[in-house]
Amino acid sequence: MKAFKYLSPKTVEEAIAFHGQHSETSKFIGGGTDVIVKLKEGWMEPDFLISLKKIEEMSELHKNEATQELSIGAMVTHATLEKSLMIQNDYPIIYDAVSNIGSLQVRNVGTIGGNLINAVPSADGAIPLIALDGVALLHGPDGERSCDVKDIFVAPYKTILKPGEILKKIAIPPQASNTGSAYIKFGRRAAMELPLIGIGVLLTLDETKEICIKARICLGVAAPVPMRAFGAEKLLVGKKINEEILIEAGKIAADESKVRDSVRGKAWHRKEMIRVHVRRIGLKCLEIIKNNS
Repeated sequence: MKAFKYLSPKTVEEAIAFHGQHSETSKFIGGGTDVIVKLKEGWMEPDFLISLKKIEEMSELHKNEATQELSIGAMVTHATLEKSLMIQNDYPIIYDAVSNIGSLQVRNVGTIGGNLINAVPSADGAIPLIALDGVALLHGPDGERSCDVKDIFVAPYKTILKPGEILKKIAIPPQASNTGSAYIKFGRRAAMELPLIGIGVLLTLDETKEICIKARICLGVAAPVPMRAFGAEKLLVGKKINEEILIEAGKIAADESKVRDSVRGKAWHRKEMIRVHVRRIGLKCLEIIKNNS
């Protein structure tokens, strides 16, 4: 592994300034679960590593009591999200996803921002944030800008981030009452591994708790980047939600997916998992809404 200098800025502005000084010879590092592997295997050889660990605002997790907006700093670890009672109670889809990322050791150091910025099709953390209509706040040499989390991804391992730009935090808008959400990850075995498919569903019902007024069906490892099944979502909105319509939504979501054969699984199998489990997770969402009433 090539020798490098380690820089520890205390503010986002300082980190961006360091990158500007060292340009293409520097690399930002968060938890390091991905970067360290690439360094050891020679996939990258920066002269400078710019750590984001000491930037306090990027490690903050809090909900604004006035607006009910949830703010997740990009350096918040998976373990922090997993252990948060607020996340467990109010955002079960996030808990479902982060509690299945890697091992305990990985979750203790890996960050939600890193999970997004790595832009792998199998990023568990991306699915709940897309389903919750998350907005990413980016900060770079040209100042701040924002985008929907679903629009961060361009291609496998490629995002919209410009050189020197940092994912600062993710903002989750207030969740409506009568909302249920859940995520499930499937692998070839019950052990630490990348998912064959990841499925997240969010449903919001009206005051009668029968008619759907909002639906999100989000898929991981179903396309080159995490995706929403817009056709399946459209089917559900305005309809009474029951098992039969969720079965139909599962079929549409499977057809919308762009799954492919790989060494870890066949496309037909992935489609079948989507078809079956959109229904199952949708029913779980209904159960969550019922239990919270």
